[in-house]
Amino acid sequence: MSDNKQFWFVVGSQFLYGPEVLETVDKRAAEMAQWMSERLPRPLVYKATVKTDAEITRLMLDANHDPDCCGVVTWCHTFSPSKMWIHGLGALQKPWCHFATQYNRRIPNEEIDMDFMNLNQAAHGDREHGFIGARMRLPRKVIAGYWQDESVLEELGGWMRSALGWDFSRSLRIVRFGDNMRDVAVTEGDKVEAQIKLGWQVDYWPVGHLVETMDAVTDAEIDAQMEQYRERYDFGTDDMETVRYQAREELAMRKILKREGAMAFINNFQDLYGMRQLPGLASQNMMADGIGYGGEGDWKVAGMTAIMKKMAEGLEGGTLFMEDYTYDLAPGNEISLGAHMLEVCPSIAANRPRIEVHDLGIGDREPPARLVFEGKSGPGIVVSLIDMGGRLRMIIQDIEVIKPTLDMPNLPVARVMWKPAPDLLTGVKCWIHAGGAHHTVLSTAVTAQMMLDFCEIMQIECVHITKDSTVENLKRELFYNDIAWKLKEF
Repeated sequence: MSDNKQFWFVVGSQFLYGPEVLETVDKRAAEMAQWMSERLPRPLVYKATVKTDAEITRLMLDANHDPDCCGVVTWCHTFSPSKMWIHGLGALQKPWCHFATQYNRRIPNEEIDMDFMNLNQAAHGDREHGFIGARMRLPRKVIAGYWQDESVLEELGGWMRSALGWDFSRSLRIVRFGDNMRDVAVTEGDKVEAQIKLGWQVDYWPVGHLVETMDAVTDAEIDAQMEQYRERYDFGTDDMETVRYQAREELAMRKILKREGAMAFINNFQDLYGMRQLPGLASQNMMADGIGYGGEGDWKVAGMTAIMKKMAEGLEGGTLFMEDYTYDLAPGNEISLGAHMLEVCPSIAANRPRIEVHDLGIGDREPPARLVFEGKSGPGIVVSLIDMGGRLRMIIQDIEVIKPTLDMPNLPVARVMWKPAPDLLTGVKCWIHAGGAHHTVLSTAVTAQMMLDFCEIMQIECVHITKDSTVENLKRELFYNDIAWKLKEF
């Protein structure tokens, strides 16, 4: 992560304990922020030890106006009366994490006296601070534990990644090259609601404009793009003209996205007028660079792919557009096979992908070049964002990506196999009851907790299918969610 995004560390206290205590709190807070920053995805910048309503409110407004501030982490080293936090927290428009910790790990048997107790009363202060968050019904992340523990840093770092996803989402632009596939329901959605809730601007650009841009791409530009392909991938074809056409498509799409400030796009095999091939390799290589994609016009999955790729920066594992295609229903070992016509991101590839050219079978165009590979095994999640009419719902399912159990020599596409939680058959029932789409974002880098925190920040409904899920409990949860979210509309 190379930009200047950061998080603010704000420590609560008051004037009751005198200037010496406040000096100690200030020194410790700066030390803690510096130490943690060296171990977190982004800097945790100590801003102030706040003691008054006006000071807190001014700082929170400053956080709102600073484009590099992605969230505020608060901690109460001493007792910090929470009525003076009301105006500031009410004004805060950035993600908020309440970090319940303390400077000292242990209670010092010989040193503890009333002076020590006055200085080190985070257990007192954080409960007061927690009350006002609950009383104001504010979305927040609560993390508890010692600030030097690896598990605490991992949890705080995960929340930071969720907040970075929020920050990225607020300015995300998605280019639609054409519309969504005809007669398909789940790829539809309310773009105005998505911009209100998520910040996305979803714009249409005619395929004819893309074709005009493709026609203006030069041979020199294509030569340079071909060199990048050779650096990244093996060639399993001698049909260089077809590969060069994919390079032309990619260069044109990148130019339009760069001009529009967009980081995600869609296309549709039913809308390729003037194009010789469906972009396969072109889309895959763009996704390898962090650009989101959605097939068949699915702009919601395109947006979530881009966001989750942003959240995953610097982590091991892949994050990619995916689709459940078919099942292996061997009793007791049921498996899902995921792929797409062409567009699976190589970030999950177990080995170096190879470029091949094969017939597609749909779209009525020339055989396109595409990357062929198998997915790398490991724990992961699949995520689906759907429009429920009046609200958005995110469905998260825990999965285990496995090495493909079959060679499938006649299936020339990138493919991934996984076992969904709690098992395939129960998981399918849960997914269908929740309305999950056939398009997902699969990630072995982003965790379910990160996505749960993202939904909390965004204030959208979230359903998590885990090893402990049952159909009966999930149906009950969906019923209660419907009631709760309908009540929130009034």
